[in-house]
Amino acid sequence: MKSEHLQGLIAAPFTPMHPDGSLNLKLIPTYYSLLKANGNTGAFICGSTGEGVSLTTAEKKQVAEAWAAAAKEGNDFKVITLVGGTCLREAVELAQHAQSIGLDAVSFTGPSYFKPASVQMLAECCKTVAGAVPQMPFYYYHIPVLTGVGFQMVELLQEVEGKIPNFKGIKYTHEDFMDYQSCLNFSDGKYDMLWGRDENLLSALAVGAKGGVGSTYNYAAPLYISLIEAYNRGNTDEARRLQQQSIDMIRLLGKYGGIATGKAYMKVVGLDCGEFRLPVRNMSTAQFNSFKEDVAALGFDEYCSRMPELKNA
Repeated sequence: MKSEHLQGLIAAPFTPMHPDGSLNLKLIPTYYSLLKANGNTGAFICGSTGEGVSLTTAEKKQVAEAWAAAAKEGNDFKVITLVGGTCLREAVELAQHAQSIGLDAVSFTGPSYFKPASVQMLAECCKTVAGAVPQMPFYYYHIPVLTGVGFQMVELLQEVEGKIPNFKGIKYTHEDFMDYQSCLNFSDGKYDMLWGRDENLLSALAVGAKGGVGSTYNYAAPLYISLIEAYNRGNTDEARRLQQQSIDMIRLLGKYGGIATGKAYMKVVGLDCGEFRLPVRNMSTAQFNSFKEDVAALGFDEYCSRMPELKNA
């Protein structure tokens, strides 16, 4: 199995919903076009942003199939799906389904109800899922704030090295830069370490990150592309300014209730993905009107993602 290192911005898409909370799969081709037109190199579907834990197994398959169909001609655009974590048999089923429909990679989180007692047990869980699709790149998704599985990831790499051939890297959504840098340098940089905190992407670039997975890349990819370009030119003042714009934008997520605010940003850029399912709280109409005023005050229109002109529009 050969697979190139992932680089650049990989968006974590929202799962589009109808007003009644059912899947709005017809929106995904347009969503794919939006991401690609604004410089994203891939999509990480059914993750935290995509409400994977709130979808049934059948729904996850439907979302994966819709993304596979939308991106079938995009060899330069990778689609990775999160296959779960708590139920290993479901994760195996979803991984095998992802392989059958031609997705590019699968990802897996640490079991969050019956948690692994050691990094060795976590590695065994990874081996169970990755081993079901040995020809498919496998990524572990480290997000201890949600899973409660907080082992050092360099220890996981030490445990899987030479034992899981298709283990390609980690989506790292945590703030431990010592551990993260150790992972980047492990085995001569063998593994992809995809940064997962948009608000400190610049810090990750400084220690060697080459790619990231993030929710705000859905609606503000141009901002981060400019940030990366400024950093690569050695213009650290400009890179810091752009990172602060990102931070100011992300602060509104907290002000208006959290993760569901991302779908409000999508509505502002012209792609209405509906609302989040319970138990996530969504905005009221009055809150959304206030949110739009705050977004305008940020100068969001100067760096937000733009809807592409579609051929059949």
